[in-house]
Amino acid sequence: MTALFIVVAVAAVWASVAPRFGIFRAALTGAAVFAILALATVRHARNEPHAFKIGPDGISVWIRTGILLAQGRIVGCSQWSDCLLMLSLEGEGSRLHRVLIAADMLEPDLFRELAVFARRSAHV
Repeated sequence: MTALFIVVAVAAVWASVAPRFGIFRAALTGAAVFAILALATVRHARNEPHAFKIGPDGISVWIRTGILLAQGRIVGCSQWSDCLLMLSLEGEGSRLHRVLIAADMLEPDLFRELAVFARRSAHV
């Protein structure tokens, strides 16, 4: 789906720029849009949460490469139906980290368990 979005975005840029500024500028602008969206896709895939560790002092979120993405106490939680969960973690120095967790990233029971834990932790 992301590749399809990139193709549609580049085609829209081409269709908008080509009639006004010519084919050469449309090609440069389309290439720039393609590069920006492709890099953003790679960065997003690399930084997507992969593992969660729930401890007595909060939660830790790790990415696929084993690097700690965020760690801290849950201070806020928003849930959109059974689809998406957003956690606000208070890290060291009162720094806030926001982590988005899609329901299809976890098994349904684990997603519900994490959502309940997050709601309880956010209200304490």
